[in-house]
Amino acid sequence: MAIRYPNGKKFNPSVSSTKKKTYDYSFSNRGKSLEDELNDTNEYYLAHGLAVIHKKPVPIQIVNVRYPARSAAVITEAYFRTPSTTDYNGVWNGYYVDFEAKETKNKTSLPLQNIHLHQVQHMKQVIDQSGLAFFIVNFTVLDRYFLLPFEEFYPLWKRMEDGGRKSITLSEIEERSIEINTGFHPRLDYIQAVADWIKHKTD
Repeated sequence: MAIRYPNGKKFNPSVSSTKKKTYDYSFSNRGKSLEDELNDTNEYYLAHGLAVIHKKPVPIQIVNVRYPARSAAVITEAYFRTPSTTDYNGVWNGYYVDFEAKETKNKTSLPLQNIHLHQVQHMKQVIDQSGLAFFIVNFTVLDRYFLLPFEEFYPLWKRMEDGGRKSITLSEIEERSIEINTGFHPRLDYIQAVADWIKHKTD
């Protein structure tokens, strides 16, 4: 199926997203993507009445459909109707929560090339309305997870726009973020990191 952006450009998934993952079944959570881990965590939060947070659907406009059988339909061409904003949003403890999930295999920095201007603009609008906006960053090789508040991210984005480095170093992430503890259930208790962040802001 051909999926295209609003400007007509064909969407080509990155090679890494199509590679078959190598699973390690010695631990139940190994081999899962960050998105899988967050979805599992959000299901736990919902089931226990802790938060209502969901993955945002991607807005797609279907253009062509083929019917190889009477009871079957195959989408052969579609477009992204609008640029996507962030990955997740919802409500926790009276706060509107909006965040983007990013993974990197880099051991020393988070490249900014996969974060887009319209996402940054959206997150700034959330902050301007007193919502909570942040990134959840996974350094996959290090098996470390961080909650990076938008307020801490934005100066580093502006640095790039002003001609500075096009990545955020691990040391900067460590300094500006709250590290997320991993466990069995939930796997990534990022809401505790959000609570710690709010406490830090109000102290």
